[in-house]
Amino acid sequence: MKTVIYHSTNNKKERVNFETALMNGLASHYGLYMISGNDIPRLSPETLKSMKGKSYAQIAFAVLNPFLGAEVEEKDLRAMLDDAYDDRVIPTTLQHLTGRTHIMWLTRGPTYSFKDYAARFFGRMLNYFLKQSGKKRIVAVATSGDTGGAVADALHGLESVDNLVFFPKGSVTERQRRQMTTLGDNIYAFEVNGDFDVCQALAKRLLGDKPFAKDLFDDADRFTSANSISVGRLLPQSVYPFFAYSRVAEYDEPMIASVPSGNFGDMMGTVLAREMGLPIERIICGVNENDEFPQFLDTDVYRVKPSRKSPSSAMIVSNPSNFARLVDLYGGHVYDERDASGQVIQEGVMDAPPDLNAMQKDFWSISVSNPDHYTAIREVYEQYGIMMEPHGAVGWRALDTFLGGRHDRLAVIYETADPGKFPDEVKKAIAVVPGVPERIATQATLPERIYTIDDPPFTREDGSLTMSESQYNTVKRIITDSILKD
Repeated sequence: MKTVIYHSTNNKKERVNFETALMNGLASHYGLYMISGNDIPRLSPETLKSMKGKSYAQIAFAVLNPFLGAEVEEKDLRAMLDDAYDDRVIPTTLQHLTGRTHIMWLTRGPTYSFKDYAARFFGRMLNYFLKQSGKKRIVAVATSGDTGGAVADALHGLESVDNLVFFPKGSVTERQRRQMTTLGDNIYAFEVNGDFDVCQALAKRLLGDKPFAKDLFDDADRFTSANSISVGRLLPQSVYPFFAYSRVAEYDEPMIASVPSGNFGDMMGTVLAREMGLPIERIICGVNENDEFPQFLDTDVYRVKPSRKSPSSAMIVSNPSNFARLVDLYGGHVYDERDASGQVIQEGVMDAPPDLNAMQKDFWSISVSNPDHYTAIREVYEQYGIMMEPHGAVGWRALDTFLGGRHDRLAVIYETADPGKFPDEVKKAIAVVPGVPERIATQATLPERIYTIDDPPFTREDGSLTMSESQYNTVKRIITDSILKD
């Protein structure tokens, strides 16, 4: 089987295999690892047809083996996927909503978030390669809500891995926070003064700081990532559109995928699925009031603005990392300009435009206002008796708007979190408090371990935030003085 090659979105000369891309996390020149369009594996019509009725793990093998078969033994990959996607631990269900529209519930895993799917694959793949090499890694991850808990749960207790989780103070719910802060052991949670973009800048800076890693561990590559910048998170997100299709579509029938979008990981996974041959006629990208992507599709101008708070807290992202992968796939280039120290001085610099006409044919995007989050939740609950949470509600509103209320075309909405993770928002919308998921109820009584980054972030002229040098120095001090002594 041919080895699939990954390049840096900021340096096409860097070409590596999956193991190297997984271990590195961030590509050279602060780029993301991406596959050229011509190198994305294609699945045969027979393979697509054979997915009907298969388990999630079996479909995951059919989708991921073409990417990984040259580097991972078939029996090992099957075993990891059977373990990661055991239906008793992480069941995946499709629910009819109205007309030909369905909801895919990606919310039944250990942390009640779609992030469990990618995190469980990532953790097992990382552990597989580390055991083979005898190496260790520190996984640095930024979260706007659900990523942190899912990654922490997936990596908790692994002997060869430590996990640093950066989350913005005041922007995650208490239940989301406790999924990161109550695990202890090899999981270290950092509460950061700033927004998600500040957290993401800290994680990226750490990943690119080879001298710090070399000085501290005598291993320049000790840090890696589990954010959606990691190919270990990207690839498994291409599986669930195949699963959805296998459950609701007739053979070769086109499907619309409505993807609530923040850092664009789910969206890029769906793009990969389409490139592999899944008949997706349109990808609907609902965003909250951080509307950079729909504005770009409408105007051909990509302008990063200060992030805005939203009920869909995990989607408060003004400069999605995976946008660089999307632009790369469509022949363009976008990057964050940095100074000599690695500090970002301008986000979202586009020096080569993508094929906008092609993107406009493949995608449709809308910004959902904060008040409309609640209206959408209430609408679905009152009309169909189904309780959604803010992120899924964005997916509903975007699709319903696109279809003009006529749900006569096959469509699937990704529901990405259990309503019980957002009790205040759901109660505000429908005056009903969702039930508390079992593991979340347990974590509510456990002690927390939190490292606090109180230093102020750097504020740009336009009001947007990024990491300050004092914040980064505090992170390095905590790693050196506290974490290494545990």
